[in-house]
Amino acid sequence: MKLVSVIIPVYSVENYILATIKSVLNQTYKHFEVLIVDDGSPDRSIEICQKYKDSRLKIIRQTNLGVSAARNLGIRDSKGEFLAFLDGDDLWLPEKLEKHIEHLENSPHVGISFSRFTFINEAGKSLGISRLSKLKGITPARILCGNPVGNPSCTVIRREVYETLKCSSPIPESNINCFFDQNFCHFEDVELWLRIAIKTKWQIEGIPETLTLYRVNPKGASANVYQQLQGLSMVLDKTSSYAPDLIAKYGKVTQAYTWRKLAKWAVHQRSVLTAIEMMHKAISTYWKIILEEPLRTVSTLFAIGLLYFLPQSLYDQIEALALRMTGSIQRMTNNLGTSNILRI
Repeated sequence: MKLVSVIIPVYSVENYILATIKSVLNQTYKHFEVLIVDDGSPDRSIEICQKYKDSRLKIIRQTNLGVSAARNLGIRDSKGEFLAFLDGDDLWLPEKLEKHIEHLENSPHVGISFSRFTFINEAGKSLGISRLSKLKGITPARILCGNPVGNPSCTVIRREVYETLKCSSPIPESNINCFFDQNFCHFEDVELWLRIAIKTKWQIEGIPETLTLYRVNPKGASANVYQQLQGLSMVLDKTSSYAPDLIAKYGKVTQAYTWRKLAKWAVHQRSVLTAIEMMHKAISTYWKIILEEPLRTVSTLFAIGLLYFLPQSLYDQIEALALRMTGSIQRMTNNLGTSNILRI
């Protein structure tokens, strides 16, 4: 049985880290090590982690350098043939590792195995909807225009991918290797998936099961719309340096799809003016987004309109009803094996 190294970056997640670690320890695949990387967390997160006496858990520390540096430190200290990443506020279902290892063992051409995910709220309650992304044929263009892979909590990666793609640290005096680009605070996962898809032979494939629970945390890194835009700009600039034709063809399309996604996030945060700004940029930059994904685009516009004109209490009720209906449709179509809802 091959060893899996589970790497958990920890920063200000004291309300969630207990459940996160439990979700790893409850895995049906038992041959793993857990590297908990303290990224200079200012709260009780690490104190909570220290309550576990499981020999498979190890706490390593760094000053606050960000999530990319924390993951890189965990990789360098790891021993497993497979690398699995789990953010400190996300959760795994018990069969997560078992399913991914089976997938990778049976697919020697696959370097990254990812799963679909379901959204949960701060309390860990399901929001009723899942991200049902494309599973095969993951091209650089597809990553740019939708990132079907999701965040690192969805993935299990062969160590060989790291050995192929590791690069020097951005800190000149530091003679260490990196996997995630430490210059990035946002979109660091998209940048990595692109680099793997463009620069290596490894393929990226998903498995048709929801195995990750992604927490919608209003204080999390994904919540800052304008920092997200800065991260996207950095991804486009870096990727253009070695794949200029790709960015020339898909750069504006990528921006439009990202602005639409951020408009939806702004709606969830009840920031209607930001949502309007993001949606205006999306359509004015690439109006064909309306034709290519009419359901997503029109539903986002409709949500912005409702949020603008209705009292928030009434909007909250409508949104909750819409989420329940979407979840019901997803469950029904999944049972029929013909789901095309929310595909990316």
